[in-house]
Amino acid sequence: MHIGFVSTRFAGTDGVSLETTKWRIILERLGHSTYFCAGDLDEDHLPGMRVPEMHFQHPEIQALNQAAFRPEPLPKHFASRLEALSRSIEEALYRFLDTFRIDLLIVENALTIPMNLPLGVALRRLIEATGLPTIAHHHDFYWERERFAQNHVADLLDDVFPPDLPSIRHVVINSVAQRDLQARRGLSSTVIPNIFDYNYAAVGITPFNSDLRTNLGFTDDHLLILQPTRVVPRKGIEHALALVRELRRKKRKLMGKEPVLLISHHAGDEGMAYFQHIQTLARKWRVPMHYAAEYFQPRPAQQGTRKAYSLWDAYVHADFVTYPSLYEGFGNALLEAIYFRLPLMVNRYSVYTADIAPLGFDLIEIDGAVDDETVEAVIEVLRDPVRRRRMVERNYQLAREHFSYEAVLPIFERLLTTGPAVSASPAPL
Repeated sequence: MHIGFVSTRFAGTDGVSLETTKWRIILERLGHSTYFCAGDLDEDHLPGMRVPEMHFQHPEIQALNQAAFRPEPLPKHFASRLEALSRSIEEALYRFLDTFRIDLLIVENALTIPMNLPLGVALRRLIEATGLPTIAHHHDFYWERERFAQNHVADLLDDVFPPDLPSIRHVVINSVAQRDLQARRGLSSTVIPNIFDYNYAAVGITPFNSDLRTNLGFTDDHLLILQPTRVVPRKGIEHALALVRELRRKKRKLMGKEPVLLISHHAGDEGMAYFQHIQTLARKWRVPMHYAAEYFQPRPAQQGTRKAYSLWDAYVHADFVTYPSLYEGFGNALLEAIYFRLPLMVNRYSVYTADIAPLGFDLIEIDGAVDDETVEAVIEVLRDPVRRRRMVERNYQLAREHFSYEAVLPIFERLLTTGPAVSASPAPL
C-alpha cells in the first residue's frame, strides 16, 4: 500500500514526530510505502508535501486558535477565515492523495488536539467525502488540556476532534485514553503504546559526540542531569530543578561532582511564559540550568562553526534522567532513557500509573513532590554501580518485552488487515 501520514508538522524531536518515524519503519518493513504531508517536514519524513498552513505556528492558524480559546467574543471574520483556510488545506490534501496515490491515511494527532482547527475540518471533510480508509492516531485529546477548556467552538470540537466516521479506525497510546474515548464519544479504539527499537545497541561515545560536554560548558566533574522534554507546563520541570537543588546541597555524597540540569528540547510551543518561570526559579534556587535546545536536532550535523548533536548524544553523556511530567500521553523519554540504560526519576502521572508501573519497572518515583527519600534514592543509584546496573538491566528487559517493535507487530498486522483499513498481504518483518 501507499500510506500517507498527515499532521501539523513532522520535524524535530517532539513525541509525535519521533513516534511517526517508528511507525514508518514498521510499515516499510511490512512492505508498504510511506509519504508525508504537514506544515514542516524534516529529512526523516520524506518524500512528501509541505503545506505551510498546516503548521500550528502559521500566523493565520495561531490567530484563529487564539480567538477560539479565549474568553473574549469571536471576531466577526472568524467563521469566514476558518472556512477559507479549511478549503485551501483540503485542496492541498487532495493534491497529496493524488500525487502519491495514497491508499491509506494515517492522521497523527491532527484529529485529536485542536492545534490547527482548519486542518481538522479539512481532514474530516476529505475522509467523509472519499471514504478513504484512515487510521486516526491519537496522542493527546483536547479534553486532557486545561487550555482548551475555555472555547467558542464546542460544536466543532465535538464534530472533528475526533470525528465519528465509518472509514476511520481509532488508535490511542494508552488505556486511559481508550476508556475516555469510549465514554465521551462512544468510539472504540485500539491501544498501541509508544515503542522503541530495543534490538539495536545504543550508540556510545563517538568521534562526533565526544566533545559534547566541552562544547556545552561541562566537564567530567559535572553530574549531568538530563531533562529530555519540551519546555511546556505539563512537563513539571520544577521537580527536576528541585531534585538538582537538593543534590547540590548533598554534594559531599556525590564524590565531589557538581549537579547541573540540561534541557535538550525547545521552548515556545505553548508560549514562553513557562520558560521564563523556570528560569526565575532556577535563579532563585541557584540551580545551574542549561537550556541547550539549539544544540540538538533529530540528526547530528555541523552547522557552521557549531555542532548540532542528536538527542541520542545527550543521553550518551547523561548521568541521570528526570521525567517529572504532570501528564503524558505515554512517555517517549521514559522509553529512551531505559534504552540508553540510564536511571531516571518519574512522576506518577496517570498513564504511567495505569499502563507502565504495573509491569514492574525499577524507577525512582515521585508523587507530585521531591522529598528526602527521593533524593537519597537518587544518590544511591549514582554512587552504587551494582544497584545502578541491576536497575537499568531490569528496565531494559521489561521494555523490550512490552514496548519493542516486535511487541506491537501483531497489533499492526491486525489493524492493517481487518476493518476499513485493509492492506495487501504484509511482508515478513
